[in-house]
Amino acid sequence: MKTVVTSDNAPAAIGPYSHGTAYNSLIFTSGQLPVDAATNQVAEGGITAQSIQSLKNLISVVEAGGGDVNTILKTTCYLANISDFAAFNEVYKTVFETDCPARSCFAVKDLPLGVLVEVEAIAHAK
Repeated sequence: MKTVVTSDNAPAAIGPYSHGTAYNSLIFTSGQLPVDAATNQVAEGGITAQSIQSLKNLISVVEAGGGDVNTILKTTCYLANISDFAAFNEVYKTVFETDCPARSCFAVKDLPLGVLVEVEAIAHAK
């Protein structure tokens, strides 16, 4: 049976969706924007700061579903500018130091709130 996953450490959804859902031991997150849950503001500081915040939000949702950074199987990463790919990778590799999950990463025309990055994942519960 599907269950809804909600994290108090991730910003509220800006539309009709949940932070994530879980089925059996699998966790599916919605795309996490670089919004600070405490201030409800987009992280300032460009792609690096926004990447850090999006990944922090992502991990908080995975943890709320019973997983952790090491149980993330696949990420999909959306960039507003493909020219930010290298800078995004610099942040990404600090989060996933070894045994990196499978990943797709590509540029899209626009992202909600005019942000530079959004990241979603599939993980499993511990």
